[in-house]
Amino acid sequence: MSTYFRPRVCAVFSALLFTVFISSAVVAQQATAIQAGAMLDVVSGELTPNVVVVVRNGRIESIGPNVSIPSEARVIDLSEYVILPGLIDAHTHLTIQPDYSRNNPILYKSIPYRTIEGVAGARSTLLAGFTTVRDVDSEGADWADVALRDAINDGLIPGPRMQVATLAISITGGYMNNDGLAPQIDVPQFGSLADSPAEIVRTLRNQIKYGADWIKLYATGTTRHIDIDNMEPLAQFSDDDIRLVMREAARFRTPVAAHAYGGQAAYVAVDAGVRSIEHGMMLNDETLDLMVERGTFWVPTLSVYYQDGPRSEWSERALAITNSHKRVFARAVEKGVKIAYGTDAGALPHGDNAIDFQVMVSYGMSPLSAIQSATINGAELMGLDDDLGALEQGKIADIIAVSGNPLEDITQLSDVRFVMKDGRVYKLDE
Repeated sequence: MSTYFRPRVCAVFSALLFTVFISSAVVAQQATAIQAGAMLDVVSGELTPNVVVVVRNGRIESIGPNVSIPSEARVIDLSEYVILPGLIDAHTHLTIQPDYSRNNPILYKSIPYRTIEGVAGARSTLLAGFTTVRDVDSEGADWADVALRDAINDGLIPGPRMQVATLAISITGGYMNNDGLAPQIDVPQFGSLADSPAEIVRTLRNQIKYGADWIKLYATGTTRHIDIDNMEPLAQFSDDDIRLVMREAARFRTPVAAHAYGGQAAYVAVDAGVRSIEHGMMLNDETLDLMVERGTFWVPTLSVYYQDGPRSEWSERALAITNSHKRVFARAVEKGVKIAYGTDAGALPHGDNAIDFQVMVSYGMSPLSAIQSATINGAELMGLDDDLGALEQGKIADIIAVSGNPLEDITQLSDVRFVMKDGRVYKLDE
């Protein structure tokens, strides 16, 4: 190219850059205004009619009944709906499906296929109004949850914002093992098995190295390990091992979620500083009291332990577990334990994430407290409460809409009609 053309090319390129910059600036400054029939304040429980929400650059710029709509704003008419914050499911498994117990994904599905299943699950979860999830164990899909999280963050696929726990830590012969196979058959496991302090430290560091936001510890075994005579779960790790997990995770400033049905292991986990107890259907008063004192969250995952079919046909084990879960839930509500909403989606269909609201209310929780468990409590558990959990000026614009007042009919949350995440509309039923 001759020297004559270089200035012209540079000038044209500069003009294009300027045009792109100006266009980008205009797009960035464009606002969206939502005209809502009513807004549920999840902090106070008040329902405010005729609210306008102005969203700009992914955040709530202004909100209230007397807010002016900018002239350049795109207007979304939700005058027939009630809006509230995007919901949070703090216990999901996007890389498993409900058929996992009869169709072992370790044996019959590749990790790339399971990742694609996770893409579909993420989309279904978002469209159900759950704009944020904590994915607590890839269930043998290695780092597929990290890939999902990053792809969503990079805008490659639609889905909720995610915090992930990669491969949970368990023991040989405990939870997350592939059992029932001949001893000579060596297959991958659902979790990362650690049978000594050195192995615990190694796998914990490895998970953080490859992108874990959380460490998931199976402090107790699965339901088959419960002694029905005294309702005592199997403690999978010694007290010292549990404290080792907490110390090592704390060095990396990484929170720990403990799968713990109850018993000594649950108490030690809380005492050692675990951020949340998962399931907890046999937590005793001593542990619940300590959770209140320490501010430990409980994610109860109620529906996944509730059996299908008439109670008269339930097994003795299933009946005992469900009855205990209901009793412990009522005690936790009474004592003021911080409860964060979580479903174990994956064991349940993705997109059916609202399933636990009705159970929580039937177990004695108020509709407002149930909604708070999936908004302000979930946000606090995940360290996102500065940005999420409520519809307030300055917070990220995660907004959903339902047809009626969920304080009067909690099942409204099972039929979300509008979903906005980060200021972007993903669902709008007209």
